[in-house]
Amino acid sequence: MAEDIPFDRRFDAIAGVADEVAPGVRRVLAPNAGPFTFTGTCSYIVGHGEVAIIDPGPDDPTHVAALLAAVRGETVTHVILTHTHRDHSGALAAIVAHTGAATYGEGPHRAARALHAGEVNTLDAAADRAFLPDVALADGARIAGRGWALTALATPGHTANHMAFALEDAGLIFVGDHVMAWSTSIVAPPDGAMSDYMASLHRLRARPETFYLPGHGGPVREGHAFVERYIRHREARETAILRALARGPMSIPEIVRAIYIGLNPRLFYAAGLSTLAHLEDLVGRGEVLTEGPAAFDGTFRLG
Repeated sequence: MAEDIPFDRRFDAIAGVADEVAPGVRRVLAPNAGPFTFTGTCSYIVGHGEVAIIDPGPDDPTHVAALLAAVRGETVTHVILTHTHRDHSGALAAIVAHTGAATYGEGPHRAARALHAGEVNTLDAAADRAFLPDVALADGARIAGRGWALTALATPGHTANHMAFALEDAGLIFVGDHVMAWSTSIVAPPDGAMSDYMASLHRLRARPETFYLPGHGGPVREGHAFVERYIRHREARETAILRALARGPMSIPEIVRAIYIGLNPRLFYAAGLSTLAHLEDLVGRGEVLTEGPAAFDGTFRLG
């Protein structure tokens, strides 16, 4: 069902090498390739002379060294997080220790909803629960340095504390893991929420910027059209779930097998979490019913 999105998996960035991806913006790719990180996490350096680092990346000494080498002779004044997954924030402590920069972000990691009775959050290992920003950012907050300014945009969905950052007068947004050129973003309860994610997509589409720099993979160059296809893809996935449930009550594994044709077995659990995110939204809207809370081990039927 993702074939309707024109994914661009061409990405020739070399880990550890700083390359300029827009005027005043450098990217350093971390060497943490994987099924959910693509070729690795992208850290961004904004400005020259006095700079900000957005998403310092994983706790990897090689990546930390590459970032510090890229800003040698410059002053790092800000370290900014789009969200608190460790592949984006793990290097933060090391970068701050070397630079003394202040940290910025929406706030500590938190779930999008309370855990159900007996529920275990299997996503905890990916979460950085130690992060507490020096400066907590409200939606619309402005962060300024010498020759650059960013506007913080609350974009919850992938995580509850996810933020994007619009670079003033540049027509671009650092979108973190909210939108990526190479794949759809993971929305996985309890950390993420589909209703929030969809609202955040609509928010991006309504903004003037059309060039997006994501946390993984290359730029999204026609942002409005790409986000529109993201939205349609999610709506189509929702429709597929409802059609599957029209055959009768189903568990999440049964729904995944019915709607994810040709799915890589390694991604089965992730697809289940995404399906749960859709089902939580559908239950909240009264279109789907479940006995007890909408949970991964529940059974669902049409409302």
